[in-house]
Amino acid sequence: MEHEVYVPFPVRTVRQALTEPERVARCVPGVQLDADAAPHRPEGRLRLRVGSSTITYRGALTVSGDPADGPGDAAPAAPDAVAPVTVEASGTETRGDGTVALTLTVRFAPASEPGPGTTLVCAGAVRSAGRLAAADEQSAATAGRRLLDRFAENLASDLTDRPVDGGPKGEGPAAVPQSVFDTEVPPPSLDPSGDAEDDVSVVADPDEPVDAVADDVPEVASFGADADDDEAEFDVAPAEAAHARRTMIGRSAEEVDHAPPRGRYAPVPAPETGGSSVPLRWAAPAAAVVLASAVVVGRVLRRRR
Repeated sequence: MEHEVYVPFPVRTVRQALTEPERVARCVPGVQLDADAAPHRPEGRLRLRVGSSTITYRGALTVSGDPADGPGDAAPAAPDAVAPVTVEASGTETRGDGTVALTLTVRFAPASEPGPGTTLVCAGAVRSAGRLAAADEQSAATAGRRLLDRFAENLASDLTDRPVDGGPKGEGPAAVPQSVFDTEVPPPSLDPSGDAEDDVSVVADPDEPVDAVADDVPEVASFGADADDDEAEFDVAPAEAAHARRTMIGRSAEEVDHAPPRGRYAPVPAPETGGSSVPLRWAAPAAAVVLASAVVVGRVLRRRR
């Protein structure tokens, strides 16, 4: 399997970081290192997700490569040519008898996109038995590529937090050029026709006393006796409004929103038309019954005479 990943750091910095076994093991996603493991041969657990299943391995990792970044014997003497690094890992399943062994060769190449950095050309071979061997080839290859992509992201974060020892000063993550569409657009002014943003005088000086700022505020012109009368009229709150304010205290916002209006804004109840019509409804039949009874009684009395 071959796969390429990008790290936004110089070639020599990335190679020196990959010669540290503890850093390499720490950047592997899903790994949990033992506290008492040796730095040159870290050990721990690795949770690997393949397809819809998760396999937990327990094993160790070693790195082969001289920290001195020089080209190999057969490599051309290029300015950025460095020797490859070989990573070997082996482990056994925590629940089962399955085993896995990995041999990964990492070569380094300068990169210019998406920014100055390093491209890691990874070529590896996996020998497995157990649950990983039972998985289909496509799921295993997808899991390997996802593992290398996340490893490159973790390596870049780790180099930012823990730079390599003896690295050149000023080396850091390369700045990725941003597109014009990624530039943050300032929010528009609330008043498009106003010049408050360009006028510096409208912003109060924090060192200036409050009284001095208050003196610059123009006074409101008086409108005569009528304005004073209106102001006095609004100062006196109606009794209904005062009662409404007292009853609103202690209620939640939802209760206040759904509460019926009170005071002068309360709806006027509709006149009850049904109450007076009920007696009138029974008055006419009762009068008819009384009149018929009087007629019958009168006829009976006439016959007796």
